[in-house]
Amino acid sequence: MPAPAPLRVGLLGLGTVGTGTYQVLARNADIISARTGRRIEIVMVFVRNLARAASILTNDVVVVDDPLLVVNHPNVDVVVEVIGGTTIAKDLVLQAIANGKHVVTANKALLAEHGSEIFAAAHAQGVVVAYEGAVAVSIPIIKVLREGLSANRIEWVAGIINGTTNYILSRMKTQSLSFGQALAEAQRLGYAEADPTFDVKGIDAAHKLTLLASNAFGVPIQFDKVHTEGINDLELADVTFAERLGFCVKLLGIAKRNSSGLELRVHPTLIPTNHLLANVHDSMNAVMVKSDAAGLTMHYGAGAGSEQTASAVIADLVDLCRSFETKHQHRVPSLAFQQSAITAIHVREIADVMTCYYLRLDLINSAKFEQDVMDVLLQAGIRIWRLEVVKHPIEQEFCTMLALTKPVRNSVIHGAISKLGELPAVKGHVRSIRIETLD
Repeated sequence: MPAPAPLRVGLLGLGTVGTGTYQVLARNADIISARTGRRIEIVMVFVRNLARAASILTNDVVVVDDPLLVVNHPNVDVVVEVIGGTTIAKDLVLQAIANGKHVVTANKALLAEHGSEIFAAAHAQGVVVAYEGAVAVSIPIIKVLREGLSANRIEWVAGIINGTTNYILSRMKTQSLSFGQALAEAQRLGYAEADPTFDVKGIDAAHKLTLLASNAFGVPIQFDKVHTEGINDLELADVTFAERLGFCVKLLGIAKRNSSGLELRVHPTLIPTNHLLANVHDSMNAVMVKSDAAGLTMHYGAGAGSEQTASAVIADLVDLCRSFETKHQHRVPSLAFQQSAITAIHVREIADVMTCYYLRLDLINSAKFEQDVMDVLLQAGIRIWRLEVVKHPIEQEFCTMLALTKPVRNSVIHGAISKLGELPAVKGHVRSIRIETLD
């Protein structure tokens, strides 16, 4: 019996991820085909730098400098998009879909911002858009949500889904570096881009959380409704004081569903130092899922890297190999739920979300002024479950008040913070960070 024809792949981009995908496919061709029953072959590649492509690719791969030649070519079954961005990439993906080609992408920004249009187009054409590499790279969390936990009602998904910020926070904690120092080190070592805005301001994590939430809860893509805060304003003092109080600071993406609706938020978060997520260090990622039947599960792995991302991209290609002849309605849906079952759920405004808070106030060292602070909090109905006053080691007339609150509405805590900032004894800004236990 003749072997099945190979799955023919057109690759858009030969940067870090594209090169890794080509090299892993070549190196592990035998074991991949043993698992799929057919070979996966990259037959055409779009590159901007033809000379660089010649140093990487073998002679049997057609190299072009026009991406439309790839997405329109009749001998390409699947288009792998790894050029990034949300403009040209969007046009190319939609053109590939219109041509009846399956698409694999690692482009979280593209899907978070234009996923509704892209997935609807794919559904209409009966093709697949696969994106395991877009969320947590070597952690197969999309497959977990779409398949492994398909019997469950999911309560929440939360995790460390940006390796750059986790590296920075780890260095701030272990080496007492300022945010700026830790960022500079991350850039020097290649963990952060020259322009780190998407990472340090939480935008990258918000893109990923958007996709996680859609797969967990069967809701539309809604990146614009994710409350997003980064770590760019975080001070070393808060990392240090958090540790003193038994907590660790992490940038978390959190999606929760309850009777009041859906919470979608990315922000710095205090978690207990004995929590599993507190022990995810450097550039590693981890995602926890709370569901009714399986309970609490945690998924850990690298959140970046050439071959790590390639592993996820190729896993999507393997799935396509296995289901290539399957009718579209029998394949695993792009967002875990059937298209007709995707339903909008009210997304709560951040002002209405309740969490515990860490507060730090630098103030003149006086029992009277400390009482003024407590009066403001009490008048706002904010209950304190831990309070600590730290004397300044040199300037004895100053101290730092640390307060951990019981659950309080975001709008209430920020109203109280505004009043605290007006007290003559308070120096500078009142710092606040949300606290989560995630159990």
